[in-house]
Amino acid sequence: MDCLEKEVFTQRAEPASGNLYVIGTPIGNLADLSPRAKLILKEVSIIACEDTRHSGQLLKKLSIQNSLLSFHKHNTKSRIPKLLKDLKSGLSIGLISDAGLPGISDPGEELIKAAKETGCNVICIPGPCAAITALVSSGLPSNRFCFEGFLPIKNKDRKKALSAIALEKRTTVLYEAPHKLIKLLEELSEYCGNSRPIEVARELTKRYEEHVGSTVGEVLKYFQKTKPRGEFTIILGGYSSNSNENSSIDIAELKEKMLSLIKDGSTVSFAAKEISSKSGLSKRFLYSLMNKNQTSNSQEENKEAK
Repeated sequence: MDCLEKEVFTQRAEPASGNLYVIGTPIGNLADLSPRAKLILKEVSIIACEDTRHSGQLLKKLSIQNSLLSFHKHNTKSRIPKLLKDLKSGLSIGLISDAGLPGISDPGEELIKAAKETGCNVICIPGPCAAITALVSSGLPSNRFCFEGFLPIKNKDRKKALSAIALEKRTTVLYEAPHKLIKLLEELSEYCGNSRPIEVARELTKRYEEHVGSTVGEVLKYFQKTKPRGEFTIILGGYSSNSNENSSIDIAELKEKMLSLIKDGSTVSFAAKEISSKSGLSKRFLYSLMNKNQTSNSQEENKEAK
């Protein structure tokens, strides 16, 4: 019988020495911090946080005095070895982000992985998470969803991600900064179409919490008139076969239909427009499919020529 590695956490006094505690902190409303999270923050040997000033204010509000160590995306290479050494020496460490649950779109993921690989216990203290909070309150399907976080910055990688999202049948969760929100909404309009259901949430759990929803086109118009403020969580409805009788076609079928039109004399642009009106997908997305097809064919021809 193969030996399986097991982790067993028994009820014992917390925090225990040598444990890494991943602690969910409020995303706006301080009352959302659990009593257990407060206890751990007070009693751990040290707290690793994104911004010591920001986290210092949180601890001050909680009347907690503890040691803070900066841990962010720019110092992971130097900090992770130090924190692992501290864990091995018997210290208990609390890991927090500026807000929400660490390990989701932040460098906490790297520390957690490294701690697990070196045999340290990692225990999550559940808490608020913007992605789940926005998803649950959106009213969009939550039984199956995918988390994309912040989309890539590089143009090629970003287009690839947007193309995948355009055909994603599950609800998609995205994060975006206020000064980049309109650009993202414009891209979603181009790749997914204006009728795709969406809800954009900001200032979650705070006094001025806001949810703007219905369709990509309507939400884009709203934020073109209303300046985006705060951090945004975007919940995008999936590509649904219910929205159009022909919308269940896959990529291969899309290409085949467009190639058929092109062989009959249509331009790529006209073919993309024609299939767009029938499938509900954006013209730009369909046009990009043909560009990829032409690039792929050229590469195959070059290989054969060699």
